[in-house]
Amino acid sequence: MSKLQLGVFYGSRTCEHDVSIISAVQLMRAADKEKYDIIPVYISKQGEWFTGEALLDMATYTPFDPMKKGVVKVNPDLTAGSGALTYIERGKGLLGKDKEVVAARLDCVIPVFHGMHGEDGTVQGVLELCNIPYSSSSVGASAIGMDKVYMKQFFRGAGFPVLPDCWFLRRAWEQDRNAVMDQIEKTLPYPVFTKPASLGSSIGVSRANDRKELEEALELAFDFDRKVLVEQGLNKPLELNCSVLGYNGHSKASEIEMPVTGGDLLSYLDKYGASGSKGMASLKRVLPAPIEPELRQKVQELSVQIFNNMDCKGVVRIDYMYDAASDGLYITEINTLPGSMAFYLWEATGMPYREMIDKLVEFAMEAKKDKDDSNYAYSSSILSDVSLGGKAGPKNGAKLG
Repeated sequence: MSKLQLGVFYGSRTCEHDVSIISAVQLMRAADKEKYDIIPVYISKQGEWFTGEALLDMATYTPFDPMKKGVVKVNPDLTAGSGALTYIERGKGLLGKDKEVVAARLDCVIPVFHGMHGEDGTVQGVLELCNIPYSSSSVGASAIGMDKVYMKQFFRGAGFPVLPDCWFLRRAWEQDRNAVMDQIEKTLPYPVFTKPASLGSSIGVSRANDRKELEEALELAFDFDRKVLVEQGLNKPLELNCSVLGYNGHSKASEIEMPVTGGDLLSYLDKYGASGSKGMASLKRVLPAPIEPELRQKVQELSVQIFNNMDCKGVVRIDYMYDAASDGLYITEINTLPGSMAFYLWEATGMPYREMIDKLVEFAMEAKKDKDDSNYAYSSSILSDVSLGGKAGPKNGAKLG
């Protein structure tokens, strides 16, 4: 039986580029080589696509050399069903002709992006056009999950618990920063957290306890994004994370972790600084979280509801804050492509990473079948009934719509 040609997509133009590399190499090393031919597909910080065996080695990225032996620059064939990655082989001699060569053909893709241009639905859209099965959430769910403003509006509309917030565009900040801060202070009590709308890994996130700190926090956040979320803070909340795995209404929640922070918020260094080569798997945490059974059940049930309401696919991680004083549980965010693919949360349930990867492929193929079962070939006579008058344009006032 031939192996499945499994593409692993990662990197791209994002502040979380390096974290994506770590997560992807972890996954490629864990995948069952008896079932899959692993095809790394690395998108550089400049947006160029590469494949090749050398990409399996972390040393290839420090720094990345596109001319390195074992690395080839490729282009995806966007023809539906092709699945090809191609490159141009230059002809030799005066009469030699260039030819397009297929470097690989993909049967399925596991996206392992973090942040913009990958986790946000853009690459998912490319894969939809190519009609290639992929394991992550679809375009819509990925886009909502990436933008914290859209995400919170969705959660609030669905009746899920979130903290009060407001949001602003960079243009408003540049025109009148005092008006922006006045509006925040009218809307929310201190402390508040400022967050770039479309970033993860805590990049650009700050806590502000007064107006001076608020100005500094907003300045930083707007440096990373044109849209910034400002959210009411809690004093010393308990942070809890839960993963969900599934597709098509069939999903289940993982064990719950309690991250150990280095201060008022879980920073980039908290997540990746201790042992960057291990990604989110290196984060200091208590697993399972030492919480009451009732709270554990509530978090797990709510996580599954969120997953199903967003029609997610594959594996996600949902982050929460719990305020013990008020017994309030609030959603912080959903990560539709979590760091290290949250494999450590599933290992805590007894599911090895290799088995989780098999599940991701299974969901990808099931979703592709669902898509193929839909009718995209509606027949109509509209073209034969229309005359636009040739190259000269429409005659007799012919119009559509």
